[in-house]
Amino acid sequence: MTTFKGIRGTAIQVVSSDPSNPEEGQIWYNSSSGTLKGYVSVGGAFASGGNLNTARSALGSAGTQTAAISYGGNAPAYSGATETYNGTSWTSSPGSMNTARGNPVPAPQGTQTAALASSGYNGSFLTSVEKYNGTSWTSVTSMPTAAYIGGGSGTQTAALVFGGTNAVPALVTTTHSYNGTNWTSAPSMNTARYRLGSNGTQTSALAYGGTTNFATGTNTNATEEYNGSAWTSKNNLNTTRSGLGGAGASSSSAIAFGGDNPGPSITTATELWNGTSWTSNPTGLATGRFLYGSCGTKTLALISGGQASTGITTSTEEWTDPSYATKTITVS
Repeated sequence: MTTFKGIRGTAIQVVSSDPSNPEEGQIWYNSSSGTLKGYVSVGGAFASGGNLNTARSALGSAGTQTAAISYGGNAPAYSGATETYNGTSWTSSPGSMNTARGNPVPAPQGTQTAALASSGYNGSFLTSVEKYNGTSWTSVTSMPTAAYIGGGSGTQTAALVFGGTNAVPALVTTTHSYNGTNWTSAPSMNTARYRLGSNGTQTSALAYGGTTNFATGTNTNATEEYNGSAWTSKNNLNTTRSGLGGAGASSSSAIAFGGDNPGPSITTATELWNGTSWTSNPTGLATGRFLYGSCGTKTLALISGGQASTGITTSTEEWTDPSYATKTITVS
């Protein structure tokens, strides 16, 4: 018969009180309470951060949880406002974007002083691209075609833009890579969509969710992975949605949160990606929202602004994972 000692190499400890500093995965029997307990992951959690100075949705974002930048958006007029975050509060930058726009596609692995904004919309579908140097925005080589509300990954000098729309009601599978100077066509996605979640690098990107039919507002839970050469379909999100955000350093490590579904029904649902499948987190966003700024990693992410049920918000939330706790183990 298989035993715990046979698996772990040690027997289950019998203690009169719970350990003060248990290790992840540690199991013990508390003789005082007569219960079997373990120190297990209970999922990550969101905490409130400092509010944006300018309420807006459909904004771009890049950087880390303690050094982020958010730019553009709708407030509800098209905005070029730029703000930086230090882990506590947002500061308005004197350097607004040259072209105000909603949904500028970000390079989320860029930094607070080296951000990229591609495409977007301000009454017209834009192909224009701008880069930020910590002080001001500069126009650079335009994209071959617009990718409004498309996905983005990578950095200011090694970016990838995919999906989106360039003319109502057409949705595209188009993918373009950027080397800091020029845009190059890359292999197309399997599923045409816009308002999708995305994260990763230029050669290790992940795309998930989104809208697949402009006219009907039909959403998808499909997930695709890009390895620098081709897109591959992967396991689906648990919650179908559009207008969601995401964070993660590669296609094998990601977090997806928020979004909406036809109705509209705004969700707080949060899911974690391990490279193979999505797992629903026990707790979600404090404020359900869609079309907001998101950046960071699977373990330390930041979201700002967006459209909530009460309107456009300035709210910022900080995600931290993993979170562990002592739990009673039920043996059946």
